[in-house]
Amino acid sequence: MDHGQASSDYFRLDDELSADEITLRDRIRAFVDTDILPIINDYWERAEFPHELRPGLAKLGIIGGTITGHGCPGLSRRAAGIVSREIARGDGSINTYIGVHSSLCMGTIDMLGSDEQRARLLPDMATLERTGAFALTEPDHGSDSVALETSARRDGNDWVLNGHKRWIGNGDAADVVVIFARDTEDGHVKGFILEKDDAGKHPSGYQPTVITGKMGKRAILQSDIVIEELRIPEANRLANCNSFHDVSTVLTATRGGAAWEAVGHAMAAYEIAAAYAAERIQFGKPIASYQLVQNKLANMLAELTAMQLMCDRMSELADTGRLTGPMASMVKMSTAQKAKWICSEARDMLAGNGVLIERHIARHLTDMDIVSTYEGTDSIQSLLVGRDITGISAFK
Repeated sequence: MDHGQASSDYFRLDDELSADEITLRDRIRAFVDTDILPIINDYWERAEFPHELRPGLAKLGIIGGTITGHGCPGLSRRAAGIVSREIARGDGSINTYIGVHSSLCMGTIDMLGSDEQRARLLPDMATLERTGAFALTEPDHGSDSVALETSARRDGNDWVLNGHKRWIGNGDAADVVVIFARDTEDGHVKGFILEKDDAGKHPSGYQPTVITGKMGKRAILQSDIVIEELRIPEANRLANCNSFHDVSTVLTATRGGAAWEAVGHAMAAYEIAAAYAAERIQFGKPIASYQLVQNKLANMLAELTAMQLMCDRMSELADTGRLTGPMASMVKMSTAQKAKWICSEARDMLAGNGVLIERHIARHLTDMDIVSTYEGTDSIQSLLVGRDITGISAFK
């Protein structure tokens, strides 16, 4: 539902898009409608990733996001946001897959890797011939990932890694895995690139197990990974990752993607609810004719519009080099909170029908619950903003 009074673009922000951005938006929407939506509920319910979508995703011209060169599209921040928004409008698991591969893994190699590493790895990743993962989070270190305990010690021309990673999207299947570990000699966090061998297998020191029983994001597989005496050559150490500060530059650059994803989930939920209200007959007339329902829809749309405006401004600031980490944190915090509420209201409006995944709301609602957790929980984001406001850190 993109036109008329029930449009989710109430302030007509898409009117300001360039011709290329409109083409990009429409190309992704068509793919979502014809390729993702017809199959995703089945994969989501079975907790399996739809690898059949990879060729189509590769042809969309979105892999690599804002990276220029090496076969990547070099999108603006707003265009990259549109990608996250439109894919998430279809499904959050597919958006996470792209975010992990394109923004986190490829983005890290682009930002922190050497010229040789970029030239060797990014072209095949841009076509999804090789897929990527980003291994930062650990069982005991999520919000405080700066305290990660996975270790790396130098041994001749190799580095030997030992530790434990968890919640690593695509960690079981990725051909290229960026792993962060603490140098036992200088105590600083460094980055390493793990590659599958010629037979397509991970080395024995890398042992991933898919995490099961998730309430949301069920179609993206996340792994618990035990790392034991894993050898990585010096040539695969990220050349420009010498401290956690360098890691933070990647996280700040990608945090906006989670905010745009929240917009996509909220747009889908609002559109589904508005369409349902027009067709659902109770007491002899559409529920859209009742005051309570109109009040809900009006407030849902108001919050959605605020989210869209924040993300649009965030992208403008990022493209002109003025976006700060706390700004990104505020947008992520606010959009996640609003999107969770909108999805919950939509679920309530569909009543019993909202329980069924065939209506799609259940996916968006549970996926949004997870979006509010990753890339920094709402609580942590609030403390980052609070520190910027007061000059006082509440972390210690």
